[in-house]
Amino acid sequence: MKRYGNIIGWGKYIPPKVITNADLEKTLDTTDEWIVARSGIRERHIVGEEENTSQMSIAASRDALNMAGIHPKDLDLIIVATSSPDYLTPPVSSQIQHGLGANKVGAFTLVAGCTGFVYALATAQQFIASGANETILVVGAELLSRFVDWNDRGTCILFGDGAGAVVMQATDVPSGILSYVLGSDGSGGEHLILPAGGAANPPSQQTLDAGMHTLRMNGREVFKFATRVLGRALREVISDAGLQTEDIDLFIPHQANARIIESAARSVKLPEEKVFVNIHKYGNTSAASIPIALCEAFEEGRAKVGDTLAFVAFGAGLTWASAVVKVAPHERPVSKRWWQQLLPRWFSRNGHRQVQAIPRAFLRCRLKWSNLEERLNLTMRRFDR
Repeated sequence: MKRYGNIIGWGKYIPPKVITNADLEKTLDTTDEWIVARSGIRERHIVGEEENTSQMSIAASRDALNMAGIHPKDLDLIIVATSSPDYLTPPVSSQIQHGLGANKVGAFTLVAGCTGFVYALATAQQFIASGANETILVVGAELLSRFVDWNDRGTCILFGDGAGAVVMQATDVPSGILSYVLGSDGSGGEHLILPAGGAANPPSQQTLDAGMHTLRMNGREVFKFATRVLGRALREVISDAGLQTEDIDLFIPHQANARIIESAARSVKLPEEKVFVNIHKYGNTSAASIPIALCEAFEEGRAKVGDTLAFVAFGAGLTWASAVVKVAPHERPVSKRWWQQLLPRWFSRNGHRQVQAIPRAFLRCRLKWSNLEERLNLTMRRFDR
């Protein structure tokens, strides 16, 4: 039987601090009109001094887990897509695993730039399809405000911070990722690069003086690349799913540039009402942009359970990725009463002889431990009446 990874919960975290285009006008040679015309961005959110990538990810993950009705300890795997971890090592995925209290759950970080979240979804699907895992947390998070030059209007106007997360769970109902396309062209790597901080150019006074620790982008080349590959990737992934454009209920693209989004939608003849855009509020949040947009689409009623969605992204590498995703209904687990959770553990430690220690007024008679929980359920239902 084929196994699918249905998305059963989602959550996001947006830092409260906002920088508007009007704020940038005070420090840069730019205007609100210029920024909006070229990108569609009106404001972006950035972290406070005490916030970091792991904290944003934990907040988004908790919302997703709560919605899914999944305890962190019941996860089988955590996959985190980010290019801006708290540290080079330890991996931010382990920090998130620890922060959630997901004791001993496997976790790893995936680095694929702005396409990272779609890459992570496709990876999670393989673990579920193979039967290796049942429930996986997928996080897309980015903190780019500390890696841009706030005097460079070519980059600082574009990026924001945030995190989004989804919970995927195995099911035999056709859902989750129905098809995906992943691609990379390393020949264009220099067009979107943070030159120093890695093994090629380790931190030094020279790299600091040269400003090599902030993001550099050839906007013209990245724009040309994106308009060339996104439409193709979108057409391919819809065809691979055995669908037509009209079968897509909502197109949720990577929120990098409003003009690029319009170009991709036109290439597959998607009407405007089927395209979700929130770049004007958050700017480019890289690997976090699609999960954040997914959450908002559900919040606004633009997406609903049962819908078929299309994701597409491009980013550093240069890379691209697309996916067709169906969100099937999910029945949230019914929470047990505290005593239902406690009794099996109590008996496993103390054995049958301790039954007599339970107050007679509660049990009324001695019970065999094999049917104790069933009798207690009946008793409590009488009390509830």
